[in-house]
Amino acid sequence: MDLRSLEIFYWVAQLGGFRRAAAKLNTTQPSVSGRVLALEAQAGGRLLERDRGRVRPTARGVVLLGYAGRMLALRAEMQAAMQDTGVLRGTVRLGVSETIVHTGLGRLMHALAAAHPHLTVDVLVDVSPRLRSGLIAGELDVAVLLGPVVAAGVRDLPLGAFPLVWVARPGLIEGAPSMADWVRWPILTYARGTGPYEELCALFGDAPVRLFANSALSAVIRMALDGIGVGVIAAGAVQAELADGRLVALPGPALSPLVFTASTTGRPGSLGGVVAALAADLLRPDHES
Repeated sequence: MDLRSLEIFYWVAQLGGFRRAAAKLNTTQPSVSGRVLALEAQAGGRLLERDRGRVRPTARGVVLLGYAGRMLALRAEMQAAMQDTGVLRGTVRLGVSETIVHTGLGRLMHALAAAHPHLTVDVLVDVSPRLRSGLIAGELDVAVLLGPVVAAGVRDLPLGAFPLVWVARPGLIEGAPSMADWVRWPILTYARGTGPYEELCALFGDAPVRLFANSALSAVIRMALDGIGVGVIAAGAVQAELADGRLVALPGPALSPLVFTASTTGRPGSLGGVVAALAADLLRPDHES
């Protein structure tokens, strides 16, 4: 049994499909299918079966999967030992929530460029649920998102809690806001289904408060600057606007902070593992620039 066939079988079983494994390994689906068929012939029986549209290992396949995983890990360890320490090459697919774009992505990219100049980073900005799906499906190597992911094969490295703040254009509301203010001015916040949106719904209950949900944090900030309403967003995302007086913080009700993780399917020392570890350090809300 050659190692390439074992690697293909391993990723088909891990990702639950031939097409996903082919995409991850930069090969074709017929090639993947052929390799698995040859491997089953060598193993003396079926290794994979379809269950509700997803490919899963048989009992025989589970046994082989354990050996394949250990052999691939040993190969990665050997390659790391033979390479120049600290020199990373290749492409890492990094997915980030837009909050991270506004609070520290630039810091991470500068650090990666300085420490690993031969590393290429493809960045995808999306909402956390889609980032989670992309990571589990093998379409991303690292995802910095509202976590943890808590899935097989995924390591969650905590970044910490990002406090939320109520902000508005100066003069929009004077003093402590009353219920009349909340009714008059829309509340601009994260998309429906997110923690902040659901918490705001529970906070105001049946009161006639309008929540303007938006998946683009830049749009929330822009509308707050334009005086459309009151923004409820991560404090770090509007640090510059608060510092120069374009926005002011309001004494609104306390809300639960956003908890982010740098999640990866990569082992420590791998491309994904190194990027996730650096992200967990540099993207903390209390990190000093």
